[in-house]
Amino acid sequence: MAFPRMMSALQRSLGLYGRIQVAKTTQSLGVKARLLTHSIRPGDVQIVRGLAKECDPVIKGVVVGVYAKEGDKNPKLTASGEKFDDRTQGKISELLRETGLGGKLGQGMVFTNVDAEFRAVAVVGLGQEGAAYNDLELIDEGMENARVAAGVGARALQLQDCTEVFVDSMDYPEQAAEGSALAIWRANSNLRRQDRIQIPKLHLYESPDVDAWTRGLFKAESQNLARRLSDAPANQMTPTIFAQSTVDALCPCGVSVEVRTMDWIENNQLNSFLMVAKGSCEPPVILEVGYCGTAPEDRPIMLLGKGLTYNSGGLSLRSKDCMHTYRGCMAGAAVCVATVRAAAALSLPINVTALLPLCENMPSGMAVKPGDVVTLLNGKTMGIVDTSKASVLVMADPLLYAQTTFKPRLLVDLATAGYGVCAGLGGSAAGLFTNSNFVAKQFEKAGALTGDRLWRLPLWRYFKELVTPNRSFDISNRGRGPASSCIAAAVLHELVPCADWAHIDNRNVGMLTRHNPLPYLLKETMTGRPTRTVIQFLVQMACGEA
Repeated sequence: MAFPRMMSALQRSLGLYGRIQVAKTTQSLGVKARLLTHSIRPGDVQIVRGLAKECDPVIKGVVVGVYAKEGDKNPKLTASGEKFDDRTQGKISELLRETGLGGKLGQGMVFTNVDAEFRAVAVVGLGQEGAAYNDLELIDEGMENARVAAGVGARALQLQDCTEVFVDSMDYPEQAAEGSALAIWRANSNLRRQDRIQIPKLHLYESPDVDAWTRGLFKAESQNLARRLSDAPANQMTPTIFAQSTVDALCPCGVSVEVRTMDWIENNQLNSFLMVAKGSCEPPVILEVGYCGTAPEDRPIMLLGKGLTYNSGGLSLRSKDCMHTYRGCMAGAAVCVATVRAAAALSLPINVTALLPLCENMPSGMAVKPGDVVTLLNGKTMGIVDTSKASVLVMADPLLYAQTTFKPRLLVDLATAGYGVCAGLGGSAAGLFTNSNFVAKQFEKAGALTGDRLWRLPLWRYFKELVTPNRSFDISNRGRGPASSCIAAAVLHELVPCADWAHIDNRNVGMLTRHNPLPYLLKETMTGRPTRTVIQFLVQMACGEA
């Protein structure tokens, strides 16, 4: 039902990133061309560019995959690649032999003036043919290779000013759609209009599996929504603006959004949240989001997303060197919005409710002070030892409220909670804490399919003992010792007495990625991770299958 709206939103939200340097010239099949190259890394591409032609209003390009050579065998084009090769009377095969392209994953070339209809053809390596689930890497390599190759090819064609990009399914049309749509996205709304990068339209090339392709576009567009929300400057994404953006994104899809303001928050005594919010002059907001995909009386899966639209650290002020990155401290809330939107677009037969506490953590005369104590909804007291550790404060009372009000069958909270996952996992996987082995296995399976993995971290009594034994209050918001992510999870676990619960710490993957970003994502921008993994988790919970 939301197909036209989602496709329209998809084309508006995609962008591009890339830089290529001129190196030398070459001759290829009688076509005068320049070879543009740079040092090759996974996700890089070489460009073979022909003579400039008069630009038509519509400039088409096509991405095809090539499998790596095995032994004495030559690199092998995909089924769609072979069709395109036949269309060009074998020019692609000849160019592959001439250039020595070996099919290594993420490496490829762009040829122009090969076909009358398509101005540019990107041939990108897919790695070994027949790649499947790797139990050491905990990832389906065939699916991930399709994302990488499609993303690299689509991004390279955008450098060729293509306005429409046709993408080979590479045997995985859904994953090819994800990779290409994620790769060409860029947040450029703050650039002058003439400096903004052109957004190409994406199409599936020579494959009948349009449904899978469309699912992939929906999932990628949802992650791009999370990227847009979390990457926006703090003055352009205040709690009020975030609330309006959520209404604009979800209400047209048939999702209900209730906006709760200060009076409601005070009447419901969400005091831990208010202690943080009162330090800023920006009014706090709590959003209640509801998607009903099955019988209304069915208990929902509850999503709780931390929504600190800016986290200065309060009176425990953060370092100025990384202060600008903390605009992304609402990445948890952004993932929740994007996930609910995808659930509605995919018409999942499941009920999903999301609670999003939105505020800023700022230093002022009204700000919460180190040493303050707050009484939570369950009667326990929490001592504020460090105001920069505001994640558990913002989420404590909303977590208790969500359990008593909505009575979910499963509660999943997402937050950029602790630096520990950055030190321990880097950008490889989000941290997962859960009291359910079943939930842990489902998230592991979902991450293997999406290529955006979660790694289970301990939720042991050892960490509870670091946050609970205090003389003057029941729970500390910081605890003792260096295991910051595990300690934050232990604090939240104290507030979940018996329900199935999972806590996802995406501070390392949902905010800026500086080292080895996924080839179809961008460096130095918020990533929107792990949106697609949470979507896939809901698919598994709704349908009982991957």
